[in-house]
Amino acid sequence: MLDQIISNPLALSVVILSVAVVALFILTIIMWRKLHRFLVGSGSVDLDGSIRSVSADLTDLKSFRKELEDYLTTVEKRLKKSVRSVRTVRFNPWHGAGLGGDQSFATAFMDENGDGVVISTLYSRDHVSIFGKPLKKHGSEHELSDEERRAVEEAKVGLE
Repeated sequence: MLDQIISNPLALSVVILSVAVVALFILTIIMWRKLHRFLVGSGSVDLDGSIRSVSADLTDLKSFRKELEDYLTTVEKRLKKSVRSVRTVRFNPWHGAGLGGDQSFATAFMDENGDGVVISTLYSRDHVSIFGKPLKKHGSEHELSDEERRAVEEAKVGLE
């Protein structure tokens, strides 16, 4: 049978063309699969639709990025104004008189710029006094006690 096909040019051409058609059919299926994987986006049937879909996604991504950058900028501004360091110093204001213990304290609350407040208390058996002094750039326009200054310095170190 193989001799008949080889000896008959018409049969040989049909066999060669049949093999070529099958090979081209397989190649077409492979190329269609590659093209289908290459095309992105819902309903993209051609390269132009795929490019439009990618372009729309890129525009959405740029918009989202801008919104995220704006949000992070506001968060950074708020974070700089929030309390970042808190330090407490306990002390005995009546140390020389031999009375009491370390019941009094000074606490400094500061943001990144050194702004905030220092709150101090003086405890005695009869009453408790509470003082609050505003802080601006690690200092106050009101005179600070030694314990308040120490609390502010420790809070300043806590920011580093």
